[in-house]
Amino acid sequence: MRVLVKGAGVAGLAVAHELAERGAEVTVVERHSAVGGGASWLAGGMLAPYCERESTEEDVIRLGLRAAGWWEAALPGLVRVNGTLVVAPPRDTAELRRFAARTRGYRQLSTDAIGALEPDLGGRFQTGLFFEQEAHLDPHCALSRLYEKLAETGVRFLFGRTGALPGERFDRVVDCTGFAAAPALPGLRGVRGEMLRLETRDVRLSRPVRLVHPRFPVYVVPRGEGCFMVGATMIESADDGPVTARSMMELLNAAYALHPAFGEARVIEMVAGVRPAFADNLPKVVEQDDIIFVNGFYRHGFLMAPALARQAAELVLDNQAVKGESDEGHRQRATA
Repeated sequence: MRVLVKGAGVAGLAVAHELAERGAEVTVVERHSAVGGGASWLAGGMLAPYCERESTEEDVIRLGLRAAGWWEAALPGLVRVNGTLVVAPPRDTAELRRFAARTRGYRQLSTDAIGALEPDLGGRFQTGLFFEQEAHLDPHCALSRLYEKLAETGVRFLFGRTGALPGERFDRVVDCTGFAAAPALPGLRGVRGEMLRLETRDVRLSRPVRLVHPRFPVYVVPRGEGCFMVGATMIESADDGPVTARSMMELLNAAYALHPAFGEARVIEMVAGVRPAFADNLPKVVEQDDIIFVNGFYRHGFLMAPALARQAAELVLDNQAVKGESDEGHRQRATA
C-alpha cells in the first residue's frame, strides 16, 4: 500500500514509522525545508503521563504510559527514565496538594529528600512530589534521529511541499499538519506556547522539574552542557508571533523562583509556537473525506504520538471500523 503522510513533525514521523514497520510504502511531505519546522521542535520532550493527568483526562495516562518504551525501541539510548520532580514555593503548597489530588504515581518528598534527589534545590522547598516512572527526551535529537532512520529504511521525504508530486497517486493520505489543518477540522483551536532556553553553569539538574504556581506553572528541563529549557505558556490564541515581554518576565521569574542562579543565566533562545488542540485537550484520529487526520496533540506530542500513530496505521492498513460523529460530516476514531 502506498501512503502519503503530510507533515514531518512528531506525529507525522511516528505515523510514518508505524506504517513502514507494517510494510507500507511511505512518502512524507513537509512544507518546511527540514523536519521540526513546527510546534514539535519547541516541545519539552517530557514523557510524563502522570503529571499531565493533572490537567486532562485519564486517557493521557492509559495511552501515554507506553511512550517511553516506544521511543526507546525506535531510537535506543534516546530516553532518560529518571522521573519528574514537582515542587512549589511555601506560599503555594495548596496548589501542590491540588496537583497531587488530580493524579497518582508519585511519592511525597520532604525538603531533605528533595535535596538528596536534586542537590542544587536542597533547602529551597519544604515538600515535593516525585514521579519516578516518568521520562524525558531531547525533541531535537528525537526528530532528527527518527527522520534519519526512516530515510535509511526507504521512507521518501519531500521538503518544501504541501502535496505529492504531480501525477502521483496514493492509496491513503494521512494528514499530520497540526494547526494548519484547522480549516478541515471543526473544533481544532490554537494554543500559543512560549519557551526560553537558558545557559548557566551555576545550576545542575538531573531531571525535569515542574514549579507549581496558581497562575503560570512552568517546567525546567535540563538539556546538558549547562542548557535548560524553560516553558511554557498556555495562551488561548493562534498568534505565532514573537515571545511577549510579559511571558518572558513570567518565565524568567519562575526560573528564578526555582533557583536564584537562573537570574544570571544567558538567554540564548526565545521561541513561540501554536499547539493544535481539541476541546478536551486530547489528540484524535479522524477520518474525513478519505483523509485520515492525526491531530490535536496540545502539549502531549511526544507523549501521545506513539499511541495515536498505532491507531492511524491500523486504520490505514486494516480498514477497521471508525466510530464518531457522522452528523458532523466525518467519522472519528475514539482515542480509546
